[in-house]
Amino acid sequence: MPRDHRTAKSIRVLLAEDQGMMRGALALLLGMEPDIQVVAQVGTGDALVDAALIHRPHVALLDIELPGMGGLDAAAALRDEAPDCRVLILTTSGRPGYLRRAMDAGAAGFLVKDGPVEELARAIRRVLTGETVVDPALAAAAVSAGPNPLTDRERDTLDASADGATVADIAARLHLSESTVRDHLSSAIGKTGTRERTEALREARQQGWL
Repeated sequence: MPRDHRTAKSIRVLLAEDQGMMRGALALLLGMEPDIQVVAQVGTGDALVDAALIHRPHVALLDIELPGMGGLDAAAALRDEAPDCRVLILTTSGRPGYLRRAMDAGAAGFLVKDGPVEELARAIRRVLTGETVVDPALAAAAVSAGPNPLTDRERDTLDASADGATVADIAARLHLSESTVRDHLSSAIGKTGTRERTEALREARQQGWL
């Protein structure tokens, strides 16, 4: 709906944040804005889509590190199930890879949590006009870092190794041959400039590629 057609308290917002105190504080502060109403709050990514379908928010604010389904996966699910809802990702970690993945997941904005609530409120209003709102420092870091070098399969394979799983375990989990798993892990190690898969996993996470 065009912004000039909205009445007071007409921007419906859903908050997805696992820390109860942070979630409550955000809801309180945003609720003080004359044109914003927090209609739902959830603490996990798994609860996001159902809450959006019930409460029909115009904007969803998602913590990137939600328990269960992470914020980026939740954003993609919301794009598919509630495409009219605009998504703003909030993060405490400005990892360059996160921004690119957020945009790929359909997010309309990407902001750091320590900004003033007035800036967040402005971002909510701006995404409803069709704008994409990105923290300038995060945008510059993402451009400098370049694209994610890992393929989807390399990411999946590396991620599946996080709990110390053997090659056989990963192969069974991903329905791949053991030789294919080894190839993906070897490629991921090479692309991250590391020596073995635990280092590759750590580097990929630090860059926001996983």
